[in-house]
Amino acid sequence: MTKGIQAVAVIGAAALMAAAGAHANTGISDAEIKLGMVNVQSGPASGLGKGMRAGAEAVFKDVNAKGGVHGRKINLFVGDDGYEPNRAVDETLKMIDEQKVFSLFGYVGTPTANAVIPIVKEMKVPLVGVFTGAMTLRSPVAPEIINIRASYDDESEALVAHFLKAGAKSVAVFYQDDGFGLAVLSGTEKALKKRGMEVAAKGTFPRNTTAIKTGLAAMVSAKPDAIVMVGPYAPLAEFIREARAAGLKSQLATVSFVGTDNLVAAVGKDGDGVVISQVVPFPGDESLAVTRECSEIVGKHAGEKLGFVNFEGCITAKAMVTALEKAGKAVTRESLIQTMESFKGLDLGGLALTLAPDNHQALNQVFMTEIRDGKIGKIK
Repeated sequence: MTKGIQAVAVIGAAALMAAAGAHANTGISDAEIKLGMVNVQSGPASGLGKGMRAGAEAVFKDVNAKGGVHGRKINLFVGDDGYEPNRAVDETLKMIDEQKVFSLFGYVGTPTANAVIPIVKEMKVPLVGVFTGAMTLRSPVAPEIINIRASYDDESEALVAHFLKAGAKSVAVFYQDDGFGLAVLSGTEKALKKRGMEVAAKGTFPRNTTAIKTGLAAMVSAKPDAIVMVGPYAPLAEFIREARAAGLKSQLATVSFVGTDNLVAAVGKDGDGVVISQVVPFPGDESLAVTRECSEIVGKHAGEKLGFVNFEGCITAKAMVTALEKAGKAVTRESLIQTMESFKGLDLGGLALTLAPDNHQALNQVFMTEIRDGKIGKIK
């Protein structure tokens, strides 16, 4: 996060902080719980924000249709940050100051989430279930921030292990030049260092663009055995197509943030062989109760087939609803966090959520998938 963005966030938070202690119940009435989602609803990464929203709204609509939580309906307010940090700050301040939400929920992206950390800390407003695996939201633990998904360190470790098991001797990283890209680069460096290796080459591209040619040239020059790609689906689809056209033989892989369903739709069979780490189970495998439940809920209330992103939205919303139920009728912002910290192997239909005061990441499982014949499939 730039110093300018940080200053805006801190100043804005300071302007609101005086009232924070008196508003532990802000956003809750006898009839309603207000949640605020700020994420990317427009632009080249909008499929991620829309997918997260669809999965979460489906759960809340289902809960509301059954009477809500302790008689309260969940009302989700949504702001569009366009995947830009400054807009994330502005929209977050609106959620807190104007909409007066009880909790923030379902943000998407590392740079945007990083930008609002000072606000949630100063205002003591919970931020639950961010669609990012960045360690900046996990360590050191911020009391107000609850992560559900596995981290990028977890995903990077799984990808490096996969590459080396397949015989790779060199691993490069092609990444979005911001906090997201640096988070996965760091995770990859840690995984390689454990094995006495270093990143073989690096290439970058700017956020919210498909300007991948300079970064691709670095990869073509280095000819690594494997490349960890870090970005949303639009630039990575362009990279994959251009890399194939350039004759690059490297094994390609990326992390869950890419938006698997959008990527597969964009690249088709050109993406065959691309490995994608996931932080939710395979949506087509209904052996888990949570998969069956989310498939039914998302189909009924969102009119969509269950995919990786709306599945994460569904799981995250289910965790939020469970916490609100367990916190009781007299829930406060502080007691919501304390309730989530009490999760010890909480069964969410086959996924076990564990949190504690010194651990604000509920899950660490990573599931491996691969594009084959233009479709996504599990790696067993």
